[in-house]
Amino acid sequence: MSARCHKNLLTGAVLLLTLLTGVPDANATIYRYVDANGRIHFTNVPTTTNYLFYREEGGRYRLANLIEHYARQFRLDAALIKAVIKVESDFNAQTISRKGAQGLMQLMPDTAREIGVSDPFEPNQAIYGGSFYLRKMLDSFDSNLDYALAAYNAGPNAVRQHGGIPPYEETRNYVKRVKHYFDFYQNNEGPQQ
Repeated sequence: MSARCHKNLLTGAVLLLTLLTGVPDANATIYRYVDANGRIHFTNVPTTTNYLFYREEGGRYRLANLIEHYARQFRLDAALIKAVIKVESDFNAQTISRKGAQGLMQLMPDTAREIGVSDPFEPNQAIYGGSFYLRKMLDSFDSNLDYALAAYNAGPNAVRQHGGIPPYEETRNYVKRVKHYFDFYQNNEGPQQ
């Protein structure tokens, strides 16, 4: 057997071995969870709902990655999530409102607990929780964006009680501001994180 033939066989074997063992996907999703003992577990194939999105493999960790991920997961427009974050916290993960809402998407402590968010100041959990709750409000109000945003701000009971956007100046301004930024982010690149 010639040296050239031997080299071709070796190259073919390496290629076949690579195909059989698989090459990690450059855009694979990584999930993690922290167990009761404080140990952190990572996987690309979550086996329980304890795992939350952590980051895309090979990409830089950025807020934009989290927003895009949860937009896909909860069937939301990423521009809408950005708009809610902009109005709620101006992208400051440590924000606490006068009423006690916390984090990027300003989750009230009771709401955070209800939807499984243990640390609303951690961006991944905040965006997960806020996106989940926003989807829940859209589903509750037949995809009426104005009502869903009003419910996100004032609570779903207030929207039901008033048969629409409650007559609270804060809530009316909130809906207008979120829709303004939603339009802005849909038509532009959005904020630089």
